Amino acid sequence: MKAFLKSDLFLRFLGGFAIGAVGMVMLQPDEPPMFSSTAVAATSTDGSAL
Repeated sequence: MKAFLKSDLFLRFLGGFAIGAVGMVMLQPDEPPMFSSTAVAATSTDGSAL
């Protein structure tokens, strides 16, 4: 197990994971996504759309 933790494969995976995690935090949008908001339907009943 100790040899695996010091292996080049594990260290490259760990480094890539750390870079990816930092990139995900840095590239997050400032405003929340619109997926959770409810849709607003048009409620016009004046008959012009008929």
